[in-house]
Amino acid sequence: MQNEHKIITVMTVVSSQEFATHQDKYLEMAVNSDVHIQKGQKMFKIVYKPALEEQPVLEPDADFYRALSAEEFREKLMLVLDKVDKKYAK
Repeated sequence: MQNEHKIITVMTVVSSQEFATHQDKYLEMAVNSDVHIQKGQKMFKIVYKPALEEQPVLEPDADFYRALSAEEFREKLMLVLDKVDKKYAK
């Protein structure tokens, strides 16, 4: 028989009052595990998201360089609208 490994995920559920009293504790805990806050019949999950300085910075791609400025877009739109007006003005 092979060794079977089971992954156990721990989920902490606290009341809204307990969370309010020990907020720092549960926010730190949410970095590494699931923390849920129960208020009446509703359940809320704390989601950890790294700060901006921890997230990768994406470089502009080809689509970024092809994008129109607001003024260029307005000019092209006016040309199209003029064509539509001329077509239906007859």
